[in-house]
Amino acid sequence: MNVICATLNAKYIHTNLAIRYLKAYAAPEFNIQLKEYTIKDPILNIVSDLYQQKPSIIGFSCYIWNIEETLKVVNMLKKIEPSLLIVLGGPEVSYDTAEWMEKVPEVDFIVMGEGELTFKQLLAEIQSDQNYDQVPGIAYRHDRKVRMTLQRNKLDLKEIPSPYRFPEDIAHLGKRVTYIETSRGCPFSCQFCLSSIEVGVRYFEREKMKEDIRYLMENGAKTIKFVDRTFNISRSYAMEMFRFLIDEHLPGTVFQFEITADIMRPEVIEFLNQEAPKGLFRFEIGVQSTNDFTNELVRRKQNFEKLKRTVTMVKDGGKIDQHLDLIAGLPEEDYASFKKTFNDVFEMRPEELQLGFLKMLRGTGVRLRAEEHEYVYMDHSPYEILSNNVLSFGDMVRIKQVEDVLEKYWNDHRMDATVEYLVTKTFASPFDFFQDFGSYWDEKGWSRIGHQLEDLFRRLYLFLQEINAEQLDVIVGLMKYDYFKNHKYKPRKPWWEASYDKGKRTAIYKQILETPELLGPTFFELQLDEKELYKHTMLEELSFDLSKYMLTGEVVNQASCLLAFFDPSNNQTLLFPFKG
Repeated sequence: MNVICATLNAKYIHTNLAIRYLKAYAAPEFNIQLKEYTIKDPILNIVSDLYQQKPSIIGFSCYIWNIEETLKVVNMLKKIEPSLLIVLGGPEVSYDTAEWMEKVPEVDFIVMGEGELTFKQLLAEIQSDQNYDQVPGIAYRHDRKVRMTLQRNKLDLKEIPSPYRFPEDIAHLGKRVTYIETSRGCPFSCQFCLSSIEVGVRYFEREKMKEDIRYLMENGAKTIKFVDRTFNISRSYAMEMFRFLIDEHLPGTVFQFEITADIMRPEVIEFLNQEAPKGLFRFEIGVQSTNDFTNELVRRKQNFEKLKRTVTMVKDGGKIDQHLDLIAGLPEEDYASFKKTFNDVFEMRPEELQLGFLKMLRGTGVRLRAEEHEYVYMDHSPYEILSNNVLSFGDMVRIKQVEDVLEKYWNDHRMDATVEYLVTKTFASPFDFFQDFGSYWDEKGWSRIGHQLEDLFRRLYLFLQEINAEQLDVIVGLMKYDYFKNHKYKPRKPWWEASYDKGKRTAIYKQILETPELLGPTFFELQLDEKELYKHTMLEELSFDLSKYMLTGEVVNQASCLLAFFDPSNNQTLLFPFKG
């Protein structure tokens, strides 16, 4: 019996942990081949590759991001090989299962919920007596009718074999994200999340998990992401794991966690700020909304003041990047309320602010009670909302405009100095900047075309011109500063007209060569000759005192010069302010 467990990942760098659990649990009785593709791969290519393996059974791991493409693959495979048995599993098909079986006749079985033992038993029945009513937690067909068996009790996680040690994975560990799970379940009841359906939290055996992490690091894993829904629900457990990772990590490894910020104790943060190497950890924090009534409606307990304390302490420590999530479209959060939520969270200046939109996931409370808030949402995955009783589709479109420019101008950190000035000095609030610019961006049709780095600067400049922004000369100076700061090599043609003509530039270079100490000891130590100065530096005039800005972050209207040195020896850029 030739068995394949397959999935379509969102991107190549992702890996699927579920199919690895199935393979590990089914061994040694069944030899399972793993096949991973992406949702961008041509369907015929996927089908061709699977067909050539000559499988008798293929199991697909299904999620909102891959279900549509997966069903296209299933449909085509069944046309080619009708005797092929198709098994679906995963969160997308574990709910409304009978509906899926009726809607997709090509599917022979669906495994519901936790699938390791169920899938193994299903394979055993396929191979022997085919008494499928003896397999807990499946849907199947009998006499052209859909039958479903009761789901089994939760597994003892300590008995599940490791899914992290397949030899075929070793070559890819350094190139892809490695997902690891040390617990299952969530103690909270957020009605928009599937994790709220499972009551309680179960843990894998700690020492085995540590051994697996050691193995992954030793074999080249660089990005290890914990998929635990609330990694820090147990303070003692989190502290033990943090200590282990700090003590035994290998250089270049990064660990990512989903944490609940308002329950994290200050002493834990102080420990991390003191002990953790910079860049070792990355936190993902779901804020979702700061509207207390909205949080109450979705049964989400959140103390925003304590959350702010945690985020601020972590940020002040300078060791850990933070990714904060928002969800637009939650019950009774209208446009004005979401604007406040956005500004509340942006005030903390997270390294990344993810603006998402409510998805009415199968099995969740918000979907089951959608009529209470007049939700209109997509019939197909990802079931994103289109409107509700307080948020029109037009409001959703406007918030999507915010999301577009937020990704490009904040999360990518191309213009931190510029954006900081704009959201504090030019616009009434951060949301107002991103909304006004996002609407302009959309009106120009830029959301439908690609862009180079220079385009981002030019388009922001055009927008600022359009609105007659005050202190535009200062903003342009900050844009130049950001542009140089983020370049590792000398740009061929900047997006602006040069400040100096050839003669003025030559005169300034002559002054610098004669008195290099005017630019400070760092520049003096470079010992640049005339040829290197012309080849590896650029000059620009600014309308504010760059020296004071670099020291204090304060913008003072006093002209200065900026010399950018693009160091070819180590691909870094050094910026030197001076009076021209």
